[in-house]
Amino acid sequence: MKRFNTLLVFFMLIVACKGQEKKTIESPKVNEETTFKSFGEKMGSEPVEDVQFLASKYEEMKVADTLEVTFKGMVTDVCKVKGCWMKVQLPEGNEAMVRFKDYGFFMPNDITGKEVVINGYAFVESMSVEDQKHYAEDAGKSEDEIALITAPLKSYGFEADGVLVPVKQ
Repeated sequence: MKRFNTLLVFFMLIVACKGQEKKTIESPKVNEETTFKSFGEKMGSEPVEDVQFLASKYEEMKVADTLEVTFKGMVTDVCKVKGCWMKVQLPEGNEAMVRFKDYGFFMPNDITGKEVVINGYAFVESMSVEDQKHYAEDAGKSEDEIALITAPLKSYGFEADGVLVPVKQ
């Protein structure tokens, strides 16, 4: 009787497996020449927006509004001291100042001109004269350029919790 039950279970497994359809899932095409180095928290499978999307959202936002987003953008400047901030190009000559969550990670100094993927929170802020001068010093601006900073500035900010930087193989 024991053999019959074992044979019956085996037979049912074969019949159950035979009735299933096989589905082929194609993986997305990936540029095999480019890999990414991850900084900060690992990113999930969030959709990656372009800078046009982010710029349109910034236009709708008021000071102190925030928006969680993952986007791809071109780095225009990086802190020369230790990589504690970077700027990302937006349309119409605007830039977003990107800082890193809890000062928890830093960017390499040689990523200017690279397109990176950034995850975190976009916000609009009013930057004080003191902060503007501090960032200008970090960027290596001259004393004459720093002296021209005299008024608060409405700016686009971003607090990144993760960044992917392309690395050529």
